[in-house]
Amino acid sequence: MDLLKRDDLTLKSTHERLCLPIILRIYKKMLLGIKFPSIKIYGDLIIDGHHRYLASLLAGKTLETSPSGKSSATIVTKWSEVILISEDWDTVAKIHMLNVIDANYNGIDVDDLTELLQ
Repeated sequence: MDLLKRDDLTLKSTHERLCLPIILRIYKKMLLGIKFPSIKIYGDLIIDGHHRYLASLLAGKTLETSPSGKSSATIVTKWSEVILISEDWDTVAKIHMLNVIDANYNGIDVDDLTELLQ
């Protein structure tokens, strides 16, 4: 992913590995207009929202950020060194649960969201 080769990303990663299928699912939803909660940051470190952040950059969408307390994940990993894992970390049940959460957040029926994603 060419995006990870850039040195000008505003927020910094605190994860060494991310899941490409998760990024792509979020990206697809963003292209469909699905909104997501803010990315939690401590300074310029991402505490919660790495996958959302990359998906938003790919989709050309801006996600809000909100301050978060410091977590144990505060060691910066250069984006160029982040490893994208092709194996899906989410089960079918978790994907459905996340679709329910996203549908509720956007005020739509989960069946309508599922149909959009087909």
